[in-house]
Amino acid sequence: MTDFDVLRVFCGPGGEYGNELGVVREGSVMPDPEERQAFAAKLGFSETVFVDDPERGVIDIYTPSVRLPFAGYPCVGTAWLLDVPELVTLAGVVGTRLDGEFSWIEARPEWVPPRTLRRYASAAEVDALPVPSPGEWIYAWAWEDEAAGRVRARAFPGRDDGIEEDEATGAAALLLTAQLGRALNIIQGKGSQILTAPQPGGWVEVGGRVFLER
Repeated sequence: MTDFDVLRVFCGPGGEYGNELGVVREGSVMPDPEERQAFAAKLGFSETVFVDDPERGVIDIYTPSVRLPFAGYPCVGTAWLLDVPELVTLAGVVGTRLDGEFSWIEARPEWVPPRTLRRYASAAEVDALPVPSPGEWIYAWAWEDEAAGRVRARAFPGRDDGIEEDEATGAAALLLTAQLGRALNIIQGKGSQILTAPQPGGWVEVGGRVFLER
């Protein structure tokens, strides 16, 4: 079995919740994309990262069913694990920084695959949503406190690959931030926390807490 770390990304204030991420630090042991895809499917996490160059931060990202040019929570988690100034993804170079208990990335909305951002009238409506049928990637959200930028959200990838609901999704949070044009404090899933902030030139920062699970 290939060695890998398991992180929880976008944890709550007490280290609870967060989305599990698999990271294969020595990606060279599994260079073939098909083999990587099969391994990501076997692990079954929302995403798995293969590190191809730990010093330069070159990474390759997979869900259980598809390869991704960019994804938010894998970048936030891997940035924390490698402690490098940037990550090199298939989509582009992601800026990274560590700030106290938070790991941050800076990325571009156009790197994110299409998502349906669906607004609801209240957090209670978002909480009550059933898992929709596969086919459409839906980010359901509502204001908890619009003046304070607090958002309640849930994410449904719709890929029919065993991940019915994504506990925490940095890329979707990035898109919502770009759409609204303001900093957000998002509580997603069962209680994961995602912080975001628009940056000059169309960039968006996304940050959260990361814990090493094993």
